Amino acid sequence: MSKGTILITGASSGLGAEMARQFADLGYDLAITARRTERLDELAAEITAKHSDRRVITKALDVTDDEAVFRVFKEVAAEFGTLDRAIINAGLGKGAPLGKGRYDANKATAMTNFVAALAQTEAAMEIFRAQKSGHLVMISSVSAMRGMRSAITTYAATKAGVAALAEGLINENVKAKGIDVSIIYPGYIRSEMNDKVEQKTKFMVDTETGVRSMVAAIEKRRQKALVPSWPWVPLGFALRNAPMGVVRKLF
Repeated sequence: MSKGTILITGASSGLGAEMARQFADLGYDLAITARRTERLDELAAEITAKHSDRRVITKALDVTDDEAVFRVFKEVAAEFGTLDRAIINAGLGKGAPLGKGRYDANKATAMTNFVAALAQTEAAMEIFRAQKSGHLVMISSVSAMRGMRSAITTYAATKAGVAALAEGLINENVKAKGIDVSIIYPGYIRSEMNDKVEQKTKFMVDTETGVRSMVAAIEKRRQKALVPSWPWVPLGFALRNAPMGVVRKLF
């Protein structure tokens, strides 16, 4: 018997793919979406080979296509009969220092990480409000805690934006309407997005370990969680409260 249904965007690799594996291990049926359908099909085959009783729906989705976002979310809810959780995970890591002539890269990141996340949130919340139940999970980043420098300035700003969207729903008290909202702030977790980053980056953990802490926080339906909790809970406090000169030295 299924524990519930989960839609994960950006599930063809990295954190999204590993969340799919771990939630399948916990007994959930899944809808996994991404632009690269061949990877989705491989992931679905891997999961169903391990769990023959799990149902895995794959959907091609470019999250920057608003019409496709609303259509796919509705299709998933209709095919499952209900949608219990939506994890807004699809993202882009491009970026350059502001004013260095790479507006194209910064705009692409802003459109994918914030504008597209807004569309996904709208699509999920329409379903949840109609059902009077659901769990919206927004994957932010510890970089959202403060303005970040250089190539990740725009990325950090988008992740702060998506956290604010989710916090607005918490402020609206949608929980009273049967809808839980979680904001997950991953620390440095190895993924395809950062595979070119120096392997010995301080505090970096492997994908499986990092995602396990994400899944645990999501399962507890925590409103806000910095993961892994060590060292990111104390570092998060420092990020939010330390003078910018100190933040500059730490990050």
